[in-house]
Amino acid sequence: MAEIIQRDGTWTFDGETLRLVPGRDKNVSLLRKSLGELAVPLGALAGIAFEQGKKSGRLRLRLRDGADPLLQAAGGKFGDADPYQLTVESDRYGVAEYVVDEVRNALLVEQVPAASCDSYLLPGPSVPLSVSAGDGTASFDGEHIRLEWNWKTEEAKSAAGTRSLALADVAGVEWQPAVGLENGYLRFTVRHSPTKAPPKYDPNSVELWGFKKDPLMALVAAAVQVRLPHPAGALAESSEAPPALAAQSAPAAPAEDDHDALLRRLRELGDLHQTGILTDEEFAAAKQAVLKRL
Repeated sequence: MAEIIQRDGTWTFDGETLRLVPGRDKNVSLLRKSLGELAVPLGALAGIAFEQGKKSGRLRLRLRDGADPLLQAAGGKFGDADPYQLTVESDRYGVAEYVVDEVRNALLVEQVPAASCDSYLLPGPSVPLSVSAGDGTASFDGEHIRLEWNWKTEEAKSAAGTRSLALADVAGVEWQPAVGLENGYLRFTVRHSPTKAPPKYDPNSVELWGFKKDPLMALVAAAVQVRLPHPAGALAESSEAPPALAAQSAPAAPAEDDHDALLRRLRELGDLHQTGILTDEEFAAAKQAVLKRL
């Protein structure tokens, strides 16, 4: 068991799951408070790192592509509201490094691949939920999305009244934060009704101006995203040969002997080292252990 308790939050790792609990400090983002406790399975992790600073440091998680619907819908553009970061006070640097070592060792022992996931490993926000920000309110009950406009909405968009979208008609969803002079948005891509209009005029988008509640729109995006086909599945369906047919026609792979398995393990260790999951020392030790068995 490895645990670090800070004003910013608490991270606890039991060898299988890393639990992230937001703190009660006033600087904890509204998004993290709204998400509450996150249970991240080891198989969803691509890596963990700790960055030291003069006054405080930061623990950072890197999840595998396609593991989390929230990251998928938001593209990881959370800034200081990132739920997968933890501010660490200088007197707890040793504890943070211990947590990093424990997680990295578990990733190595369990041989967790760094490759993309073919299904979501985190459940996404629960429904129903409703968020008001920017020029509207977005609500989702698991089957229908409801977009209601306020007095700040452009008349060309609000004239048609409340917008209702069936989940079956939604092909994609994206949340983009406001950056600089560029406004953000929550945008739904609707089948058979494409639009290239900016969010200000798009009836399938909520325009965001960079205010405090904007990141909460990412929760709506994630709740919808987790109920859409996984991107990996969509890619498989678009390939020339259907996956089931390919599996039937492919010859059975021969069982690997020990030598081949060890060579494959060396390649995996090299990939983990290149992506930063393993330090130079960890890679050297793990590589030496495998070479002794060849």
